[in-house]
Amino acid sequence: MAEDHLRYDILAQEALRGVVRKVLAEVSRTGLPGEHHFFISFATRAPGVRLSEKLLTQYDKEMTIVLQNQYWDLKVTETGFEVGLSFDGVPEVLVIPFAAIKGFFDPSVQFGLQFDPATAPREDGSEEEAADAAAERTEKGDTDAGEQSGEKVVSLDAFRKKP
Repeated sequence: MAEDHLRYDILAQEALRGVVRKVLAEVSRTGLPGEHHFFISFATRAPGVRLSEKLLTQYDKEMTIVLQNQYWDLKVTETGFEVGLSFDGVPEVLVIPFAAIKGFFDPSVQFGLQFDPATAPREDGSEEEAADAAAERTEKGDTDAGEQSGEKVVSLDAFRKKP
């Protein structure tokens, strides 16, 4: 089989991140329709993530937020989103690049997406180093998403032919 010079794995992840971007942009304009609500997990140490030191101490690697009843000032850009949430009664503003998202789930309709942040385009637009790092982790069998809950996570890189 020929080498994938087009990097379909990266293109697919980028397109699916576009789904999250479009959904959040619509919700920022019109609010959550019906019973829809979202669980969004993200890498807290990914480039561009901004949250308080207190939250970063509590959630050193990954955090899951819920957008349902009590959130405010949801702002969506081409590269990420900002949202206000309350943690133990303390208001916080989180800034989360789409590239940092590891999972998106809407339990009202059982719809979910899972991402490998390492395959996301970097802020300088370079994808190759990040994708190579993801492929290397996959080859070594290193995964960190889903293992705590016993889920089996398969990266798109697992289906890409290795040179």
